[in-house]
Amino acid sequence: MSFRTLSFLLLVAAAAWAQQTAPSGPELETAETPAKFTSRVNLVTVTAVVRDRDGHAVGTLTKADFRLLDNGKPQVIAKFSVEKPGIPVAIEKDAADLESHAEPKPAVSGAAPAPVLADHFVVYLFDDIHATFEDLARARDAAAEVIAHSMQPAERAAIFTTSGQVSQDFTNDWPKLQDTLRRLRPAPVTSGPGHGFACPDISYYMADRIVNINDPQALQVALLQYQACSNNPYVTSSEVQALAQQALHAGEHETQLSAGVLVQGVRRLAAMPGQRSLVLASPGFLVTFYDQPEITDVINRAIRANVVISSLDIRGLWTPPGFEASRPTAAGGAYVNTMTIQYLGQEALAGESVMEDLASATGGSWFHANNDLSNGFRRLAAAPEFIYVLAFTPENLKSDGKYHKLQVALREIKGLTVQARKGYYAPRADTSAADQEKQEIEDAVFSREVIQDIPLILHTQFFRSGDVNANLSVVAQMDIKGLHYQKAEGRNHDKLTIVAALFDLNGNFIVGEQKVLILRLKDQTLEKLGSGIRIKSSFDVKVGSYVVRVVVRDSEGQMMATGNAAVEIQ
Repeated sequence: MSFRTLSFLLLVAAAAWAQQTAPSGPELETAETPAKFTSRVNLVTVTAVVRDRDGHAVGTLTKADFRLLDNGKPQVIAKFSVEKPGIPVAIEKDAADLESHAEPKPAVSGAAPAPVLADHFVVYLFDDIHATFEDLARARDAAAEVIAHSMQPAERAAIFTTSGQVSQDFTNDWPKLQDTLRRLRPAPVTSGPGHGFACPDISYYMADRIVNINDPQALQVALLQYQACSNNPYVTSSEVQALAQQALHAGEHETQLSAGVLVQGVRRLAAMPGQRSLVLASPGFLVTFYDQPEITDVINRAIRANVVISSLDIRGLWTPPGFEASRPTAAGGAYVNTMTIQYLGQEALAGESVMEDLASATGGSWFHANNDLSNGFRRLAAAPEFIYVLAFTPENLKSDGKYHKLQVALREIKGLTVQARKGYYAPRADTSAADQEKQEIEDAVFSREVIQDIPLILHTQFFRSGDVNANLSVVAQMDIKGLHYQKAEGRNHDKLTIVAALFDLNGNFIVGEQKVLILRLKDQTLEKLGSGIRIKSSFDVKVGSYVVRVVVRDSEGQMMATGNAAVEIQ
C-alpha cells in the first residue's frame, strides 16, 4: 500500500437510529456516495513565519498586520490563526474511558517519559555527488551535533543522499541517524572533467557553453588547454567538442540524479502527517536551460505537498573556484588559466542560485557564506515557535491549473522579515468533484492541524485479545446542532464524511476507515440529540504505540473538524 493511498472500509454506523423510518427515509443512514466538498477547493491556505533581526520567530501579530497579494492583487484574509508547533502531545498509556472525560493521570516519579505524537518531519538531503570530502565531513559532523542535542521529541528525521548510496528513513532513534551520517562519503559520477585533473579540464559549465550555447571563447580556451596538457599542437576543435559533449552528459547525469532524489524526498515527506521540511546540504550544482524542467518539477511538487525546502551551502565561507591550493593551474598559459577561473566562478554562482531558488520558491531559507554549519542546520531544521496561517478565497479564480504568485507582506512593521511560500496552483477544470473530495480528505488526514468548525471530541479504548493482538476503538463525538442543514420535506438534510486513520509513531500510515453518514433529521430529533452523535471505528492491531487522526466533513455547510489522539497498547 502506498503512503498516500487510503483503502478505507465503508462500514455501517448508528444502526439503532437507522431503524427509525419515515416516508422520506430513515433519519440517519450510511451511504457509499462520497460527499461533495466545494467551498474549500478554492480556499488557499498560506503559512508564514515572521522573524526579528536576530532570527527569532515573532508570535504577537494580528490579521491586520498582514497584506496578502495573489498575482499582485490584494486579497481578503478570510481565516487567520497563530499556531505553536512542537508542543509535545503525550501518548495515553491507559485505556480511555469512553463514557468519561477524566483528567489524565499524573506522571509517576522516576518513570520513563511517555512517547509523544510526531508532528514535524525533516529530511536531511546530503549532496554527496558534488561535495568534496572536507565539506561533506564538516556538514556531516554539524548535522550529527544538531540531531544529538537539538532534535525534539515530536520530530522525526530521515537522511538521504543524492547518489542514493546512503539512506535512513524517518526515525527518532538518533544513534541510528548518527551511524548513517558516519557512512557519508563523496560519490561523484565522474572524477574527470571539471575536477582539475583531466586533460582538458572541461567543467559542466564550460561544456554547456561549448555545446549548447556555441560560445567560441569557451571552445578556444578548451582547445588551447588541450593542446598544452596533451603536448599535441595538432588537436582540433572537433576533438574538443566531442570531449565537451562527454562532460556535458556527465554533468547532466549528476544534475538529474540530484533532482530525482529531491523529488523522492518531497514525495516521502508528502506522506507524513504534520509539518514537512527538507534541508538540502550541498555546495550547489549547475542547472542548465535544458535541465531547468527537472528543478521546476521539484519546486512544483513541493508547493503542492506543502513541503518547505531550505538549503545550506556546506562550503561555508568558501574560496572562489580556481584559487584553491589543491587545484592545479590550468595548462595553456595565463590567458587560459584566467578564463578557466572565470568560468568556474560563473558556474559556482549559477549553482548557488539553484539553492536560493529552491528555498525561495517553497518558503524556505538559504544558509550560506557562514562557517557555523551547526547553527545553520539547527535554524533550517527546527520548527518555528510561531506559525501564522492565512487563508483566502481568490476572486474569479479560473480552473486552468496555472501558477499564481503569492506575496505575504507586513503593514508598516520594520525590522521583521516574512518567510512564506511564493505561489500555488489553481485547480484544473478536468478535476472531478470526486477527485477534489478525495484529495481534500487525504490532505486533511495527512496533517496535524486541528480544526473545530464542528465541535469534536475523540475517545479511545483498547482491549487485549492475546499476547500480541488487540482491538482499538476510536469514538468521534460530534455536536451537529450547528451544521447548516438544507430544509426539505420537514427534515434537516446534510451528509457527513468521517475518516479515522491510524499511524505509527514515525508517522507512517497503517490503516483507515471512512464512513458516510446521511442525515434526514426531524426538528424534534435534532433538538433531542443533546451532546451530539458518536461514530465508532475499530481496528485490529498489534501491541504497540499508535496515533489516531480523525477528519469530519459535511456537505451542506462545508464545515470540517479534525483531531488527533494517541495510545500505547502494552
